[in-house]
Amino acid sequence: MKYELEYTLNCSPKVLFSRLSTPEGLSEWFADNVTVEGEIFTFHWNKTELKARLSTIKENKLVRFQWINSDDEESNYFEFKIIVHELTGDTALIITDFAEPDEKEDAIYLWDTQISDLKRVLGL
Repeated sequence: MKYELEYTLNCSPKVLFSRLSTPEGLSEWFADNVTVEGEIFTFHWNKTELKARLSTIKENKLVRFQWINSDDEESNYFEFKIIVHELTGDTALIITDFAEPDEKEDAIYLWDTQISDLKRVLGL
């Protein structure tokens, strides 16, 4: 089941983008450690390791990672989209992800926790 979350982050898209698209930036808030070989990113959490291919990247706008070794081609990615609201000038981060209906609440809680870490890293 696909879902989207939106978080307002009062920082420049460029500063935010580096935290979403580089192993160093992602290691600061998303995973314990992130390594990259070519376009394959390896995310480490405790004893868990997952690999994803950087499938789409648009400077200061969009980053999409395609999970490797997933059975479901349609729902095997997660995406970070940066938008600047025209009226307010606020920078927003829109996360697209997938979860089973009974796991969606836990998945949203996990994103909320990770975005708190991201805000701390960004000094917000």
